[in-house]
Amino acid sequence: MGLIRGAMMVLVLVVWATQAMAEPKVPEKLVYDLSWTGISVGTASQEITEDGATRKIVSMARSNDWLSTFFPVEDRIESSYDSSRGNFPGLARHYRLKTREGSRRRDREIFFEQERGVARYRDNTNGDKADIAIPMDTIDVYGSFYYIRYLPLEVGKSPTVNILDSKRQRRIAVRVLRKERIKTVLGEVDTIVIQPMVASEGVFEGKGTVHIWLTDDERRIPVRARTKVTVGSVTATLVEWIPGK
Repeated sequence: MGLIRGAMMVLVLVVWATQAMAEPKVPEKLVYDLSWTGISVGTASQEITEDGATRKIVSMARSNDWLSTFFPVEDRIESSYDSSRGNFPGLARHYRLKTREGSRRRDREIFFEQERGVARYRDNTNGDKADIAIPMDTIDVYGSFYYIRYLPLEVGKSPTVNILDSKRQRRIAVRVLRKERIKTVLGEVDTIVIQPMVASEGVFEGKGTVHIWLTDDERRIPVRARTKVTVGSVTATLVEWIPGK
């Protein structure tokens, strides 16, 4: 069931640049319908909140009743950041992925020790451990999602970012492909279409090309995302946007 591993991935990928647009208002919540070749298979959400100097991003996905009868999915990914340091959403401090996909369960954590240039990876299921050297300001895949929304994106350009993808540290690029006008829950809007050059673990993991549609305005709302899977493709369609006040 390759379709069950990647749609949240299309919501969380990633870019870095030195010049950024205005920071978003927090809290914010995004809610998506997940469909596989036109068939609804579940829902996903991503929410950012803050408490003092700590920002938190929580991403969740759940299969619907139809899919849950033979392949239940219940995934939660949580990241936290020091909002007083670094660029939005802040300096990465902790990441945890906890998933149930059919009979498969995963529980992994990363503790970022930015000052030491080290990230401590821990698998709470099998006991696997690793200490990984990282450049300063390396961020997890889910937090890096927020960078791209507030950059001066230009068609034909490919900004890059340092990310820690499971146990692999690397610098990835995001292609800015084109502009396109589409119908959404927000009405008909102009969008910027991007292609992150990475595939990662997580909810509904993709097996190939990922495209994300961002509104071409100061809000940069991700209204649609699509990824290829083993058979067909999974699309995440925005059904609710709850902005900060």
